Amino acid sequence: MGCGKTLTAIAIMGAAYRMGVVKKVLVIAPTSVVSVWPKEFEEFADFPVECKTLLGTRQQRLKALSELEKCRALKLRVAAINYESTWREGIFEALKEYDADLIICDESQRIKTYNAAQSKAIHQLGDIARYKMILSGTPVQNEAIDIWSQYRFLDRTVFGDSFFAFRGRYAIMGGFNQKQIVGYHNLDTLVRKEHSIAFRITKEEAVDLPEQTFETRYIQMGKKERILYDTIRKDSYAELENGGEVTAATVLTKLLRLQQLTGGFLVKDDAEKPEQVSTAKLDALKDILTDYVVESGKKLVIFARFLPEIKAILALAEKTLPKGKKSVVIYGAIKKEERGTLVEQFQTDPETVLFIGQIDTAGTGITLTAADTCVYYSKNFNYATYEQSLSRIHRIGQKNRCTYIDLVVSKSVDEKIAKALQAKENLAKTVVDNWREIFR
Repeated sequence: MGCGKTLTAIAIMGAAYRMGVVKKVLVIAPTSVVSVWPKEFEEFADFPVECKTLLGTRQQRLKALSELEKCRALKLRVAAINYESTWREGIFEALKEYDADLIICDESQRIKTYNAAQSKAIHQLGDIARYKMILSGTPVQNEAIDIWSQYRFLDRTVFGDSFFAFRGRYAIMGGFNQKQIVGYHNLDTLVRKEHSIAFRITKEEAVDLPEQTFETRYIQMGKKERILYDTIRKDSYAELENGGEVTAATVLTKLLRLQQLTGGFLVKDDAEKPEQVSTAKLDALKDILTDYVVESGKKLVIFARFLPEIKAILALAEKTLPKGKKSVVIYGAIKKEERGTLVEQFQTDPETVLFIGQIDTAGTGITLTAADTCVYYSKNFNYATYEQSLSRIHRIGQKNRCTYIDLVVSKSVDEKIAKALQAKENLAKTVVDNWREIFR
């Protein structure tokens, strides 16, 4: 993970496009990664490309694909869609008709289950594509048999068409009715065949890789949430424009409401508690929990700003983590004398795999080097606090390069905050001068 798979894929796409062998590409990725692809093309592609994300309702996805098909400009056409949608009625048929020259499965471990509906659909799509590529930092997560379905899509000549023949060749069956895998044999042959068409690099081998890797996952609001967000944004602009003197306090209050909404919660003036209106960020976070914690066995740190977000993340963790795996959480109401014990538990207990912290409370003064990956569900406006939080995993005792994943709702205040923090600015100090730009 973090060794440049996306950049490599873009380079290969560009080369194939210029050679005239690839004109249409289908990228299949986790939902939270789909929106990243257009921005990656924008940043890295030095060839003409038109990338459409197939998100939203079925009608919206089909419309985006149709618009891409109608593009007559001399560009590489790329459609990006999430795994769960590929096999849905109407969409699967449209993807077959799209007839991509190249199909890329990003985070291909999502098709490791040989008999899952999405795996079978993607196998069929792969059978008619001229070129195929899989990208994964963890292609084998739990069992060696995870590789078969991915290679069935990629190149069916490597391990054959039959999962059961593959299992019989490499797995030792036992347990109840001889239906459980109790061991493996011939693994040297399996690895040799796997690597015959694979390119693998580790972070240790990537000598020019920075010690800190930053990744942004862009989240799309649903139609209703977007209308609600834009209404609040426009009302805030009008109130500030016509309300006399503009102070930092008034601007920040309105920004807070918008930020709470990007996290999925609406705080009404007369309500006793926030109302959850969206799970978009939580859905993206679930992808990360699945990939990093459940499947890869890593520990993870998550920072969020607001208490309703903390509680929602904790509830998500309880549903997502395997049985026996635990979380610890620190926010303002947790007594200071209890926080050290919680940190020590995360650092030393193998079963405690998730640390959830309120960024203003847990972003300073503690060591969380048991994890090398940190997710920002939401951030505050203060650069000093953000910089301090980066150092919770990146400090003495950390033996691995650190990865930071920022969850950002597209076309929202999240992007304004991210831009300010990247420029090492405290947004709270500049809002009075720049409030019109922020609320546009």
